[in-house]
Amino acid sequence: MKKFLLIDDHTVVRSGIKGLLTEIFTPCEIQEAGNGDEAVEKLKQSKYDFVMMDIQMPNTDSLGLMEFINIKYPETKVLIFSMSPEKIYAKRFLKAGAKGFLSKESSLDEVKKAINLVLNNRTYISETLASTLVEDAYSPSPSNPFEKLSAREFEIASLLLSGHTISDISKSLNLQVSTIGTHKARIFEKLNVTNLLELKELSVSYNM
Repeated sequence: MKKFLLIDDHTVVRSGIKGLLTEIFTPCEIQEAGNGDEAVEKLKQSKYDFVMMDIQMPNTDSLGLMEFINIKYPETKVLIFSMSPEKIYAKRFLKAGAKGFLSKESSLDEVKKAINLVLNNRTYISETLASTLVEDAYSPSPSNPFEKLSAREFEIASLLLSGHTISDISKSLNLQVSTIGTHKARIFEKLNVTNLLELKELSVSYNM
């Protein structure tokens, strides 16, 4: 019997996917988590064949969670299911160990296809992402300046763009305010921006 873990802060999303999985895989066991902490507790309690998770959840370092799952539970297959633009996020999560990145705007058939591919130990990549990967492979430098950022810098940049203050980010990631300030300075330097407004304008240009 297959065991699934759904990680998403929206109950309606979890409910929809739960119904779909129940329809495709009978019998199966499905557990749910609304954030990273709940997910870690579930993972410690049981082994899962498949994890489907969002990447924008309150008080959750989603990239860190992905890396944690990949290191601690390498046999668990993870499919990212998100509204966040795959051009910006997909490569980072695939590199961290995810087996696929699926948009929440995908058709039902595409969702089923992605789930089946990942469960069969294959990688799901949309046609759009495949084209981007090909372009990047032949590009002498990253076409997207945000790719210059480290995983932690990228996480902090995303939080800044979401309207979080340095203090908010410090509490969310359990890091010192001064550490977040240092990361922010490095982010601005790497992206060649001098303030948050310029960072937002740059992010719009690359569909962040």
